[in-house]
Amino acid sequence: MPAPGAAPEHITAHAMIEAVVDEDSYATWDSAPVLPATTDAYADSLRRARERTGVDESVLTGEATVDGRRVALIACEFGFLGGSIGVAAAERITAAIERATAEGLPVIASPTSGGTRMQEGTTAFLQMVKIAAAAQNHKAAHLPYLVYLRNPTTGGVFASWGSLGHITVAQPGALIGFLGPRVYAALYGEEFPDGVQTAENLFRNGIVDGVVAPSDLRPLLVRALRVLAGSPEPPSHAAGPHAGPDPEAHVVSSCTDVPDVPAWQSVMLSRHGDRPGIRALLAHSAADLVALSGTGQGEVESAMVLALARIHGVPAVVLGQDRVAQTPTTPMGPGALREARRAMRLAEQLRLPLVLVIDTVGAALSVAAEERGLAPEIARCVADLVTLRTATVSIILGQGSGGGALALLPADRVLAAQHGWLAPLPPEGASAIVHRDTAHAPQMAGEQGVRSRDLLRDGIIDAVVLEEAGEGPAELVARAGAAIAAELRALADFGDDDRMRARLNRYRRLGLP
Repeated sequence: MPAPGAAPEHITAHAMIEAVVDEDSYATWDSAPVLPATTDAYADSLRRARERTGVDESVLTGEATVDGRRVALIACEFGFLGGSIGVAAAERITAAIERATAEGLPVIASPTSGGTRMQEGTTAFLQMVKIAAAAQNHKAAHLPYLVYLRNPTTGGVFASWGSLGHITVAQPGALIGFLGPRVYAALYGEEFPDGVQTAENLFRNGIVDGVVAPSDLRPLLVRALRVLAGSPEPPSHAAGPHAGPDPEAHVVSSCTDVPDVPAWQSVMLSRHGDRPGIRALLAHSAADLVALSGTGQGEVESAMVLALARIHGVPAVVLGQDRVAQTPTTPMGPGALREARRAMRLAEQLRLPLVLVIDTVGAALSVAAEERGLAPEIARCVADLVTLRTATVSIILGQGSGGGALALLPADRVLAAQHGWLAPLPPEGASAIVHRDTAHAPQMAGEQGVRSRDLLRDGIIDAVVLEEAGEGPAELVARAGAAIAAELRALADFGDDDRMRARLNRYRRLGLP
């Protein structure tokens, strides 16, 4: 970690590769670079760059293993003309991505670059198009594309293949931005504000998923590849860090097996401060956790948790509403729902099941939420989720209030904790509409059929995870995690078309006689 105010180190391409791959596993894919049209001055610059760095271009590509998994690697060398990308470097990057796609390999890309090579002008500038196309085609083949942004990454590199990762993390203190500060100062006659084009600021604003020191990058990649690329050994059904109970003994699919307690009692229990939420669920049921952050488009909200993980051995994208982070000053807004749609895209692109945890007091009611498109985002979440071409499991872990809950609901299989509930509004809101007061909230909760027993009766959910009196939070979330994993394994036996047909028919018929 650089000292406060100090510029972070420039990590060479060779050092970057050696830091993440298994020992002695790297093999280059590079042949002699394509020779661009040159002037004498440019030819001399290329010659001196080769002598100074010991590499023949600004990018190295090859393959290696990481934790025993074969991967493709692309790493920029900033010492070679500022890591700039011309025709030769672009061809090398594109060819490497295309080969990785053909061979079914994850790509680990690590840019550090000032952007387009100015000596090659507009032709070099347009090379970013073919690199972006190759990266997009790789992702369309359902193969992981992981990005580590090193110091600095600017210009067309950041605006193309540096910003297309399924997961994107950055070097601490790294300068990352579209227009480099030196260019900005020359063009506009003033300095660019400090602290904007930094890895940390991009993380705070939901552009990158994390800030990761070089020494921590390999462990993160190992965890990510265990989720995204599977295990070299036969898949294990082992649980996460805490073994959970057998779900068969505590999950019921008949409403008569769910204790008949008043709905208002469940509502009140779901609001207890010690009620476990998604973070507890992950802590007790997940392994190889890789936390992601934000929409990738300049929005991040603490009300949502997004991660890759193995739930009792089953790889999945996990998305959930964080009950602790939702407060009157930080409600669930449109950005959280755009993050939910990012999770849906990730699951579909990577052919991973999607787990959704519902636990919300409701979406934000504010001028800002209205102007930023809250209702349209709920609509898009519902539409995207119900038509998603991957297995989906939702669980109502606590409160399930309003459109914010609905946005994460329509899955292949829907579970609920015994004291989880689902309603168009909190019971107090329903009471205010019908009775013009909140005193009738307990009555409204009972009449609207919000409790898990009623949801099961009405076909809204498929099963209830029972809660035992006197048990601690760990027991509930461990049981819920085991139940989720059991559903994911069962769904794996169905083809995409059969799953989607059943899902759409379920919601087409819901409520009809």
